[in-house]
Amino acid sequence: MTLLVGVDTGRRSTAVLALAAQLANSLDTDLVVAAVVASPWPPSRASVDHEWRAHDRAAAEQVLDHAASVLGGEVSARFVVHEAASSRRGLLELVGEESPDAIVLGSSSRGEHGRISLGAVSEALLHASPVPVAVAPVGYRAALDSRIVRLTAGYGGTEAAEDLVLGAASIAARAGGSLRIVSFAVRPEAETGILAGAGGRAEDPVLVEWVELIRSHASAIIDEIEELDPRPRVEEAVIGIGESWAAAIDDIGWTDGDLLVVGSSGLNPLARVFLGSHGAKIVRNAGVPVLVVPRSAAWP
Repeated sequence: MTLLVGVDTGRRSTAVLALAAQLANSLDTDLVVAAVVASPWPPSRASVDHEWRAHDRAAAEQVLDHAASVLGGEVSARFVVHEAASSRRGLLELVGEESPDAIVLGSSSRGEHGRISLGAVSEALLHASPVPVAVAPVGYRAALDSRIVRLTAGYGGTEAAEDLVLGAASIAARAGGSLRIVSFAVRPEAETGILAGAGGRAEDPVLVEWVELIRSHASAIIDEIEELDPRPRVEEAVIGIGESWAAAIDDIGWTDGDLLVVGSSGLNPLARVFLGSHGAKIVRNAGVPVLVVPRSAAWP
């Protein structure tokens, strides 16, 4: 297996490297750390163009040198500079050349600390990548020898979501971690009530019925997981409910080493990562690393 790690040539961030190292340790894989620099268009031999390209490449090499020093040989990695018309196109070209199992990206530096913040490149790749995309929250930190200890698989009640959970179960087993199944509901003025472990609105019969349905479906999926070999330790399915997406996501509780796995929309005819409205809101409000999986991706 290989993970393609995209680094920003404009800044030296350790968050994406921390997540990449965690994934590499957990899945026993290596890394291809890539910096994409702009190729000139139209091609020119003018001295100013040559100087600009040399400056761009030098900046990329400095960022890769920094990445190498951060990883410190703890994780097997190759470092490449790739020329392309854009960072998005360059990373997609590298997907074709390297055949990685996933792309690992950092958040935009303009986002809230501890939350996922999509920049232009990550936003574009979440609509175009044929392989799963993992995104680290702003300021994410983890020891280089740490591992992913629990996968939390988002489940929305569809057949595609069931396949996602089963795939997450295989990855969790391979990583030696546990699996948790989760669904989220956003309800204004949520109150705590009889929905123990799920948040509030006990007086809402629609919500109560939905929670019972999701838990029933999740129980059936857990029965399937129990037949896997190897199989991960499975935690009880949980429902996160809150007045906002951030509150609903925080409602279920998180710990170091968590990875949230969500599926892409089933409406995309190109079979690439494409987030529907709910998926996008979950990603943007997550306080842990997120792995977004295309519906038709052959994973794990």
